[in-house]
Amino acid sequence: MTSARPSAPPNPSGAVLAFLCLGQFMVFLDVSIVNLALPSIREALGMSEVSQEYIVTAYATVLGGFLLLAGRLGDTFGRRRLLQAGFVVFALASLAAGLAVDGPMLIAARAVQGFGSALIAPSALALLTSSFPEGPQRNKALGVWGSLAGIASIAGVILGGLLADGPGWEWIFYLNVPLGLGAALAAPRIVPDSRGTERERRRPFDTFGALTLTSGLLLLIFTLGEATRIGWATGRTLGSLAGVAVLLTSFVVIESRAAAPIMPLGFVRRKTIRIANISAVLVFGTFSALFFFASIFMQQVYGYAPLKAGFAYLPLAVAVAAGAAVASALLAKLAARTVLMAGLATTVTGLLLMWRAPAGGAYAADLLAPFVLLGLGCGMVYVTLQIAAFTGLSEAEAGTGAGLINTSQEAGGALGLAVITTVAYSGLSADLAAAGGDPELVVAAQEAANHDAFLAAAAGGSAALAVAALLMPRGRRTGPQPATGGGTADEPERFDLTH
Repeated sequence: MTSARPSAPPNPSGAVLAFLCLGQFMVFLDVSIVNLALPSIREALGMSEVSQEYIVTAYATVLGGFLLLAGRLGDTFGRRRLLQAGFVVFALASLAAGLAVDGPMLIAARAVQGFGSALIAPSALALLTSSFPEGPQRNKALGVWGSLAGIASIAGVILGGLLADGPGWEWIFYLNVPLGLGAALAAPRIVPDSRGTERERRRPFDTFGALTLTSGLLLLIFTLGEATRIGWATGRTLGSLAGVAVLLTSFVVIESRAAAPIMPLGFVRRKTIRIANISAVLVFGTFSALFFFASIFMQQVYGYAPLKAGFAYLPLAVAVAAGAAVASALLAKLAARTVLMAGLATTVTGLLLMWRAPAGGAYAADLLAPFVLLGLGCGMVYVTLQIAAFTGLSEAEAGTGAGLINTSQEAGGALGLAVITTVAYSGLSADLAAAGGDPELVVAAQEAANHDAFLAAAAGGSAALAVAALLMPRGRRTGPQPATGGGTADEPERFDLTH
């Protein structure tokens, strides 16, 4: 069975890699770019502490929920074509977000932005993996890709601070309009197209699977947020949780029966891929909460303006690039498990230091060291998970692999933030009411909430570390899995156990 399109040349140009990384950069930039602007947005649109979370999670949840379907669409209709469509949707939704006059309009626009990003991310990543053969070339390309993901997350908070303190928070979104439309026009001149085989293009689409997954995740995140306001024992909360259980169970049933499931259950039985994705859910929940609460912590507890808070992230950004470079070098010599555990241990240490950072502390004494550790950990983890998630995949499986790892990242980020926000904000309203407007008591309440968030994030990172230590294979893979489109639970895996 031959592909309808020729494969990319064995030595693709740097222009292809740079263009595809631009798509990745935009997707991850918009996950974090709103964080430092949240206080400004909340005040301008009259939003509550809890509802500001939805500005982040609406984007990430829709992005995560539709990535797998988008991967299939790219395999069928052409990954470059879907990449172009994603850039256009992303740009137009960004324009609507900048023009938002209230919270619901902004949250809805962010959800559509997430859909545009869902069209971009798996297509760009699948094009990258199909352009570079498995081995050193692909590892180097994914190293650049992984480092840009981390750098974009940091660049987002820095740029968000600059824009929120400058022309206004609306420009966080207006900036995407010329970039997205320009990228859509330039794509045919730079990127070679690719798609799946003739058989794969004829497979039906699992639209119901994507809808039930996204609906279940959105309802879960909304329920967690509202439970902090209306209580956990209320009929509304319990009914919503029951609805979540029904939707997510329906998703599993649909996937087990669908002719062409967006998440083939046999596919996730491959141990390295399965553990990489489980780790990604935990890790990105930790990272999402880190950037959300660190941005708020510096403004609420340390009294930083958005611009100052943005520049405070610079050492973290440099450390992310350094961590990605270190991971790329180590992965040529050590098992992914070892590198991932080192990155996670570094991240957890940084979060525990943030947990102990006092109100009124000094940046150099209390924030600089944890920021450097967090950056190093983030960079190492981003690169390692990307490489582990594509181990042994054929070109025909690249779309599914890209969709799966991106789904794990974005859905994990949204769920992790929702859970940690629930932990942090559970008693905040009562504490603020008890403060009676006293500035010192207000800051103390906000400090306690943010410290709870950092401790909960450290727990999530520790869980990811335990998964890597106990479940991830100890050696480096020496041979690919058979490219049969799914695999079985008994499929053998080969590893070099000398490392």
